[in-house]
Amino acid sequence: MSTVGGAVLIQTPVQLYRYLRRCCRQLPTAAMQQHYKHAIIQGYNSHSDEDDPERIQMIIQRALVDAEWILDKYTKK
Repeated sequence: MSTVGGAVLIQTPVQLYRYLRRCCRQLPTAAMQQHYKHAIIQGYNSHSDEDDPERIQMIIQRALVDAEWILDKYTKK
């Protein structure tokens, strides 16, 4: 996994899972962290049988956009 201009390049579902779990640490309260950790686990498990590479990339891109939105929402003052 590498970065380009501050953007994270995630290519596999496991890399996405680990990245999202690390993002949870930036959330302000333990309750929020726990909520989103649970949502990440559920999402990972529900898509674990995906085998279409295009669909996997779509899921990864959507998850990254959602994660950025959530972090912006809760970390901006």
